[in-house]
Amino acid sequence: MRIVAGSARGRRLAVPRGTTTRPTSDRTREAVFGRLDAWGAVQGAHVLDLYCGSGALALEALSRGADSAVGVDADRSAARTAVDNAATLDLPLTVVHEKVQRWLDGRSGRRRSATGAADGPGGTGAGDGHDGTGAGGYGVEPFDLVLLDPPYDVPAGTLDAVLTGVAACCADDAVVVVERSARSPAPTWPAGLSPLEPRTYGETRVWFAERA
Repeated sequence: MRIVAGSARGRRLAVPRGTTTRPTSDRTREAVFGRLDAWGAVQGAHVLDLYCGSGALALEALSRGADSAVGVDADRSAARTAVDNAATLDLPLTVVHEKVQRWLDGRSGRRRSATGAADGPGGTGAGDGHDGTGAGGYGVEPFDLVLLDPPYDVPAGTLDAVLTGVAACCADDAVVVVERSARSPAPTWPAGLSPLEPRTYGETRVWFAERA
C-alpha cells in the first residue's frame, strides 16, 4: 500500500497483522479521494477516520492537504500500525485505541475511562492513556470529513448506531464516506445526513452523504 497523491505521494504504508483489518486498495482510495477532491472536501479539512486500521484513509487526506485527522480503532495492532505510519510519513494523525461507539459516546459528554492513545511522534500515538491532543483524543470539532471503513463483520445495526453519533459531530457542510462490501445493505442515514450517489469499485461499495 502507498499514499496515492499529495505531499507523501508514493510513500509506503505498513499493514496490520491478522485478519481483523481490511485495507482499502490504492485504486479504491484514489477513486474515492478523486471525488472528494472534486467536491473540495479535503483541503483544510478536520478529518475523522473511524475503524482506521493502518490509518491509510486519514493519512491520504493529510497528504492531500487536510489540516488535522483523528483515527479510532479498537484493534491494538491496527492502532499501533497507524501510529507508526504517521510517524514515518511525518503527518499529524492522532490515533485513539478504543471502540468506535465508545469513543463517540465519550466525546458527546460522557467522560470515558479510556484506553486511548499515548503520545508519539508528531502528536500521534497509541497505547494506554490519552494522547494529549484535543480533549483526550477528540480532535478538532466539528469534523468536515468523516471516513468509515468498518470490518465486513460489523453488523448493519451497529454501523447505523455509529452513524447517529457521527451526525452529531459533523460540520454544517461535512461529507461522510462509508466503505462496505458490495453485498452489504445501504447504511441507514440518520437525521441530519443526506445520501449522495454511491459508487461501486469491484467488490467494494462506497456510500457518501452530506450534512443536510
